[in-house]
Amino acid sequence: MSKKKLPYNYICIEGNIGAGKTTLCHKIEQVYEVQLVLEQFSENPFLPFFYNDPKRYAFSVELFFMTERQKQLQKHLLNRSLFEETILADYHFIKTALFARKNLDADEYRLFMRLFKILNASFPKPDMIVYLHRSIDSLLEYIQVRGRSFEYSISAEYLQNIQDTYFDYFRSEDAFPILIIDCEFIDFESNPKHFSDIMELIRQDYQPGVHRISLLHS
Repeated sequence: MSKKKLPYNYICIEGNIGAGKTTLCHKIEQVYEVQLVLEQFSENPFLPFFYNDPKRYAFSVELFFMTERQKQLQKHLLNRSLFEETILADYHFIKTALFARKNLDADEYRLFMRLFKILNASFPKPDMIVYLHRSIDSLLEYIQVRGRSFEYSISAEYLQNIQDTYFDYFRSEDAFPILIIDCEFIDFESNPKHFSDIMELIRQDYQPGVHRISLLHS
């Protein structure tokens, strides 16, 4: 069976830690013609140390993530044909700046952003960001279930700060649509109806700016 096409060239799936970004990308790739760009978090050698000693390892963690994301996106986004399949990424490069603002001190952040702005200037903007929103309690539960031991020390406060940082950014971004989907009671991995409902939302046409939708399922 041939795969379906999406009406966008470049879509970023975003969300807090444990929201299901990569899982949704894999589900979409099974049905639609997309080229996946997935975060290689496990390759960051500083990440396990960061959660235990964030002040010491924050700059190393963020710098590694930035350079790896830049290499990935440069490979997939630049010099591509408009007729190629949709690029579907489980992050937007702006994530680099948002996490840096949360994790770095003022002097480190200023230095970091000088490099970020240079790297970010060459990338096209996404046609859409899809943000998967879940409560902090749900995120903490999923983090425990998926069993990455280095994530066990992540606190509710840290997740809340990340969420607030994303929402601050969304309020200032008006260059493309940002679709915030409340997935608190949604199991798009196991329930075909839930996945179908999310894809119906993603396929629609939106004006630039924030669009927030709650999918209510029993």
